[in-house]
Amino acid sequence: MHAATSDLRVGLIGYGVAGSFFHAPLIAATSGLALDAVVTSDPARQRQIHDEHGTGVRTVASADALFADAGARPLDLIVVASPNRTHVPLARRALEAGLAVVVDKPLAATAAEADALATLADERGLLLSAFQNRRWDNDFLTLRALLDEGALGEVHRFESRFERWRPQPKGGWRESGDPAEIGGLLYDLGSHLVDQALTLFGPARSVYAESDVRRAGAGADDDTFLAVTHESGVRSHLWMNSVAAQLGPRFRMLGSRAAYVKHGLDPQEAALRAGARPQRGEPWGVEPETAWGTLGTLEGARTVRSLDGDYPAYYAAIATALRDGGPPPVTAREAAATLRVLEAARHAAASGDTVPLTAARD
Repeated sequence: MHAATSDLRVGLIGYGVAGSFFHAPLIAATSGLALDAVVTSDPARQRQIHDEHGTGVRTVASADALFADAGARPLDLIVVASPNRTHVPLARRALEAGLAVVVDKPLAATAAEADALATLADERGLLLSAFQNRRWDNDFLTLRALLDEGALGEVHRFESRFERWRPQPKGGWRESGDPAEIGGLLYDLGSHLVDQALTLFGPARSVYAESDVRRAGAGADDDTFLAVTHESGVRSHLWMNSVAAQLGPRFRMLGSRAAYVKHGLDPQEAALRAGARPQRGEPWGVEPETAWGTLGTLEGARTVRSLDGDYPAYYAAIATALRDGGPPPVTAREAAATLRVLEAARHAAASGDTVPLTAARD
């Protein structure tokens, strides 16, 4: 498929899990965007890129080469999907080169770094966004719709889990105990869970956390719990776990009128990993009725149809923001707010104390 001459040209840095399963397919499926170049030095991945996206997509061996070539073949957007430790330097370099940037979560290691990038983007008048695709999970969209309807009444407690059964560590930087790698579940899955909680219930006032390394050979946290008290009064309890032999509910939300309980994960990641791709006009993110959640009380409950998941909406909104000059679907300041909670959680887990958010900025 050839790009239209008016399409915005995208350079993707990294073709591991994030780049190959999420960013590249979603960019390719977005009207108005064209995947122009992908940075990877791995010959097998270079062949994979051409097999999946055609020989018209350039493969570049390094980010240095991509930026050096930008003058001869201008790009409109850089997407950073490389290891976490590279997010800040690559994003800064792209912004300083006058390019809009999308960065896979987490945007940075600290809120201060994220705020500094946001300030640089503002000064240059450039788009900077964090890729928080799970705002477009089917269950999250359904949950937001129930809240908008007032179906639960006043919400008291929000429980959210992202659990797996991986008793043997897979290795790699994501499970490294080196702080420079920004690995572990708190920053990996916690970035999603905290972003969702803040999106639903607003800023956090305080954070309590427990964090452990359960598996022999694991270098970073693989069993972590956060209790977030929001300024709105809602309490969010968030679990992320790699050693859950039986999985708890993905969502459990308790309100003054009813509760909502949902099991299972949004189907989009599994579909993308299996090679499925969003096609315009074709169903996408559809969940079978057997996986729908329930809303009700002890006296009775009803099944709630899950809204369709919509990861393509993220890059569609990026394309619109680039053309119209509006805000991106996820802002860098929102990413910084999430990082403040993650930093507070790290401090809380180490001290055993509940940490007010002001302390996380010290």
